[in-house]
Amino acid sequence: MNLSSVASSLDLISRELYDVRNRREIILKGSRDVISLSSQSIVAMHTERKTSARALLKDAKKKLVRLRKEARQDLTKYLISPETEYVEAEVLLSIITKRRIPAFRSLSVSEASYILGLLDVIGEIKRLILDSIRMGKSDEAFDLFSIAEGLYIMISPFASFDKIAGGTRRKLDVARALVENSRAVVTDDRRRHDLITAMQNLSSGLSSNQS
Repeated sequence: MNLSSVASSLDLISRELYDVRNRREIILKGSRDVISLSSQSIVAMHTERKTSARALLKDAKKKLVRLRKEARQDLTKYLISPETEYVEAEVLLSIITKRRIPAFRSLSVSEASYILGLLDVIGEIKRLILDSIRMGKSDEAFDLFSIAEGLYIMISPFASFDKIAGGTRRKLDVARALVENSRAVVTDDRRRHDLITAMQNLSSGLSSNQS
C-alpha cells in the first residue's frame, strides 16, 4: 500500500495548523493589549484626560490593524472582544467631545463588534449622567440620557440576530435596565430642578412685591 499521498497531505496540513495556532496566539495576546488600552482610555475620559485618552486609543487602533492581518478570514471571531472594547471607547470619546458618533465602516470593525460596542457604551453614558447631575448640569444629563435611550431604541431590533452577533440579546437586557434606571434618575433631577426654580421665582416675586 502506497501511503506517500497521505504523508504529503499530513505534512501540508501540519504546516497549515501550525500557522493557525501561531496566529491565534498572536491574536489572543494582542487582544489583551487592545482591551487594556481601550479600558485605560475610558478611565482617562472619565477623569477628563482627553489627550491621554486619544493617545491610548491611537495605540489600540494600530494594534488592531496588525491583528486583522493575522486573523485573515479564519480567525476573525477572536477579534470581537477587542473590537467591541475599542468601539465602546471610540463612541464614548465622540460623546464626551460632542462629535458625531463614528460610523461602522470608519472604525473598520465587524458588524457584531460595532453593535456590541454601542450597547456597552450605554453603561458609560450612565456614569456621565450621574457625574453631570452631581455637578448640577441637568440639561447635559438630559442630553446624555437622550443619546443612551436613542442607542437602545435603534439597536433593539437586532435582538433577532443574537445567533449571529452572540451576546446581543443579553446586552440589550442590560442596556434596557440601564436606560430605565437613568430615566428615573434624570426625571427626579428634572423635578428637583423645576421645584427649585419655581421656589426661586416665587421668592423673587415676593421680594419685588414687598419693595
